Amino acid sequence: MTFKCAALNLPFGGGKGGITVDPKSLSRMELERLSRGYIDAIADFIGPDIDILAPDVYTNPMIMGWMMDQYSIIQRRIIRSVVTGKPLAIGGSIGRDTATGKGAFFVIEALCPKLGLIPEQTTVAVQGFGNAGAVVAELLATAGYKVVAVSDSQGGIYAAQGLDIASIRQHKEASRAIKAVYCEGSVCNIIEHQIITNDQLLTLEVDLLLPAALENQITATNAEQIQAKYIFEVANGPVSSAADAILEAKGITVFPDILVNAGGVTVSYFEWVQNRSGQYWTEAQVDQQLQQTMLKETETIWHIAQTKNISVRTAAYVHALNRIGEAITAKGSRDYYTNHRT
Repeated sequence: MTFKCAALNLPFGGGKGGITVDPKSLSRMELERLSRGYIDAIADFIGPDIDILAPDVYTNPMIMGWMMDQYSIIQRRIIRSVVTGKPLAIGGSIGRDTATGKGAFFVIEALCPKLGLIPEQTTVAVQGFGNAGAVVAELLATAGYKVVAVSDSQGGIYAAQGLDIASIRQHKEASRAIKAVYCEGSVCNIIEHQIITNDQLLTLEVDLLLPAALENQITATNAEQIQAKYIFEVANGPVSSAADAILEAKGITVFPDILVNAGGVTVSYFEWVQNRSGQYWTEAQVDQQLQQTMLKETETIWHIAQTKNISVRTAAYVHALNRIGEAITAKGSRDYYTNHRT
């Protein structure tokens, strides 16, 4: 998170915290008690000027709202800017729920021309059909890309001629399962499809592979079988370091998570800004600011990769470390001389 925020020039730091639990096994009341109890435990270490919470795996606006409310109860005043990803009714930002997917889409759209890819001739496979994966899949399909495969934790579907992502999304939201069950009439078309596993999806021969599920999906075990030309890390850490070296040797370019999926934390920053100013943005304003931020940093990182002849992942870290180094230097040398007195 430190590198991601630095790469996107966001005034946030970096940290991860959570609870080891299967949230699907909990009742709503148990989940609320757990969420509020978590805030009770860390309330002394968070705050709008100290450490701001943002959503991650298995959190949603409802849960983030509980957390904000609990912190406000502890502080005896409403403090919206301690938590992001909240419901709109209590200070959330329009566009936060789709931010990771939209941010990834803006990065892909910016890079495809540089890679010589034309949307209508570009095949895409998306592993993970949650908020990020479903959103970026539908945006790519709408823009003309041929999304040929999608999957969730239960498995996936594949159709060489492309899938109707909008209807799959509609079915997923209604039934919680990915199936090529298309609605009747002119809106959706019945398409022949094949049932595949997540492992099979990862090894499809496509132009773009978007792992948008969990970390360590591409490892030393399956990296040799990857046939995609380009990988965009929509999830956090889906490619292991050992796999990274194998993919680079195979000539497969990996666009790193600290750039590709940074749309989420970027709009979390926008939400924090809105909470602190009391001025709330329209969806168009959020999208415009997100696109502007993602494109600017994508261009810079791509330029570093090309001029220094390094991987895009290394270039992203070079860019982030440069900013972190500038911030440390700007603070002066007090830490040095107080620790090196003779």
